[in-house]
Parts: sequence; C-alpha cells; structure tokens
Amino acid sequence: MIVALDGPAAAGKGTLAKRLALHFDFAFLDTGLLYRATARHLADAGGDRADAAAATAAARRVAASDLDDPRLRREEIAQLASAVAAVPGVRAALLAFQRDFAAAPPDGKRGAVLDGRDIGTVVCPDAAAKIFVTASIEERARRRLKELRESGVETIYGTVLQDMQDRDARDSRRQTAPLRPADDAFVLDTTDLDADAAFAAARDYVAGKLAAT
Repeated sequence: MIVALDGPAAAGKGTLAKRLALHFDFAFLDTGLLYRATARHLADAGGDRADAAAATAAARRVAASDLDDPRLRREEIAQLASAVAAVPGVRAALLAFQRDFAAAPPDGKRGAVLDGRDIGTVVCPDAAAKIFVTASIEERARRRLKELRESGVETIYGTVLQDMQDRDARDSRRQTAPLRPADDAFVLDTTDLDADAAFAAARDYVAGKLAAT
C-alpha cells in the first residue's frame, strides 16, 4: 500500500504524513529531505545553484544516512533545495531512491507513506491513495513564521510570505514534475483545520482505500 502526500510548503503535509505512517504502521519517507541533502552536498562543495551538472552530481551522492543531518532543517538549505529540485538531472537521480523505498518499505512494513511534491504525479502515479494537502499562502506563511521564530530565527511575516511566493512559483512552473495535484488525488485544504481534523480526514480516506484493496 503506497500513500502519496503532495502539497506546497507549510501546508501541514509533513506532520500529517508522519501521523498516517504511525497510525497504519507504514514506513515513512520525507522526500523533501533528499533534495535538501542534495542542496547540502552542493553547498559543501561550493557549487552554484545555477550549475545543473554540479547539482546533479550532488544528487548522485545522496545516501539514506544523509537524511538525519540536522543541517537539512536550515532555511538556507530549504531555499537551495527548491532551486535544485527544478533541475531535471537532480529529479532523475533521486527517482530510483524514492521508488525503491515505496516498492520495498524498510523493516518489513506492509506499506509506505511518501511526502513530497510529485509523488502522486511522477514518483508513484499508481499509488492506491493520493492526497494533495494545501492551504492559503497567507496561512502557510503564518505557520512558517511561527516555526522559524520557535527555532530561534528572527524574521518578519512579509519576508516569509515573499519567500513562500517565490518557492511556490519555482515549484509550480518548473518544466520537470511541476507541483500540482494528481487527477485522482483527494485535495485536503487545511487552511481552517487543526492538525487533528486534518488527520481525521486523511485517515478516513486512506482507510477507505485500504478496505478497497
């Protein structure tokens, strides 16, 4: 059983994906960390975000052990990850990692939850359950601002909102695997939902898909 969760930044899909994986005892993969690990490798090598060959080489160096690096949570890495994710070679290099995880979840799990931006459309288009998690950009900016301040990063709402608008534009306009809901995805708008309400809606949807398999 593969559950694909897609959506823009700060829509709440990461928290939701983890809760779904725990509830159903599925393996969990935050695919965004693969792109952040690529960005970290590129930054460590002093590479330029405009250098597609360097970004692709960085993606080929990503290993499962990279995903626990706390540096991946830094905002500058997140911004660089969004840029390198638009490189076709990067996406191609990371595709096999994601598909292998979905096809053979670790620890003998009977299913996998993958959280990303193109899981339902490109990585696992045949996933039994596809959820596209979204929210208004204003609400997402408020959530990200709260998250940054709680982690000790001083910034203002206007800056966070602009960064999010820029990131959304990159993610949705890129030629390779643009951010969009799959045609058969369950679209979950979390603008006015708390985490428990969003989880309940997603859980019921996945449970229905499980019952149908």
